[in-house]
Amino acid sequence: MLNFNPSWRLVSPGPIARGVIAEFATLIRRVAGSYDNRKPIIEHYKRYFADAAGRPHHDSSSLDWAESDLSEYMRDAGSNGPLFIEAFYDAGQALVRRNEGIVVPDAGMINHYLNLHNAGYELAPPHLHARKAQPMVAVDVLPPSLDAQAHEIIQRSLKQSEDYLSASNDRQAVQEILWLLETVSTVFQGLPIGDTTIQGKYFNKIAGELKRHRKGQVAEQAIDWMTTLHGYLSSPTGGGVRHGATLSPEAELSAHEARLFCNLIRSYTYFLLDEYDRVKR
Repeated sequence: MLNFNPSWRLVSPGPIARGVIAEFATLIRRVAGSYDNRKPIIEHYKRYFADAAGRPHHDSSSLDWAESDLSEYMRDAGSNGPLFIEAFYDAGQALVRRNEGIVVPDAGMINHYLNLHNAGYELAPPHLHARKAQPMVAVDVLPPSLDAQAHEIIQRSLKQSEDYLSASNDRQAVQEILWLLETVSTVFQGLPIGDTTIQGKYFNKIAGELKRHRKGQVAEQAIDWMTTLHGYLSSPTGGGVRHGATLSPEAELSAHEARLFCNLIRSYTYFLLDEYDRVKR
């Protein structure tokens, strides 16, 4: 067993990154391919992934069924990233102890694929660490015209989104920061701008009014990008973080996609706050 945050064994910090399952399945086939009888190796890995998935293990009737069952167990185990990594590593180490001369993927090779797919973990046997997240786009200066409660809400939400990313809870990270963008937009309600007043109560309406008042300026294009991203993330066939997502593997956010969305939305949030301060002045 690997050493990592014990709470991860009870509550998944997030699924393994998309692409890692296929990479590890290929490595298992290569290990098994070095033997005339491949089935015992497949069954060996099956047993570890069945445990990680919380499922009983039964020997399959043929090699084809064993490989099919292994794929199913790996997909199920993939719902918990740390347990998935542990199953793959521990199975390999057990093979080495039982079979002199067998070659299995070591920590360096495992880390190569984890890094390739931005899985968010680093293996340093006997430990598994959450990789240090890349720094987020800073939102350091908040308009002095906002009251203390507004400042607290903004900073708390920014911190919560960062914490979700660090724990590989990618969808929750994007949901939190998107909520903040929508919340920050409400500061414009009733605000005089030009010769009118902002009447909208929701993000899309407020953004539309701001865009009309900044026609022909850089701000018009920035607000257009902002609303396009908001619409994509809201759609079940897009990011699927507001109104549900389609039940397909492609709907699952990867860590690097989540970080991209979070950084973009943080930038747009700062832009809105800067616009608010400019209009107030």
